[in-house]
Amino acid sequence: MPSRSAGIIAYRKRGDIEVLLVHPGGPFWRNKDLGAWSIPKGEYADGEDAEIAARRELVEELGLEVTTPLIALGHVKQRGGKIVTAFAVELDVDADGIRSNTFEIEWPPRSGKRQAFPEVDRAAWFTVQAAHQKINAGQRPLLERLAQLAARS
Repeated sequence: MPSRSAGIIAYRKRGDIEVLLVHPGGPFWRNKDLGAWSIPKGEYADGEDAEIAARRELVEELGLEVTTPLIALGHVKQRGGKIVTAFAVELDVDADGIRSNTFEIEWPPRSGKRQAFPEVDRAAWFTVQAAHQKINAGQRPLLERLAQLAARS
């Protein structure tokens, strides 16, 4: 069974619609940009509610707790098979003020040393058009759904 993640796309209206994307932390992602960004998301277990998991991941990856209602955007299947369920919320936050959890890995490889890295090393606001270039290709349909939804409101 493919892994499942849930996440939230925060958006704001400043003339154009802008979305908040995150860049994964750690040495593998350090020099990657186009196609490396994502919505804040994380895996959730069978039987766990996707919306609850998405809210939890926003806290873990950005330090933001959102209690307002979320708008369901459905799900997408990424190239590796992961299914991402997404929600949207209109929210304007300081991208430079995020606080992410950390994870540990052996680094450098086969060194026997463990280092901690942030799950998310930065967040940034992008227009939907710019986000299409930055985001993981499998998540692009979520941006299109959000743009359609925001255009109606």
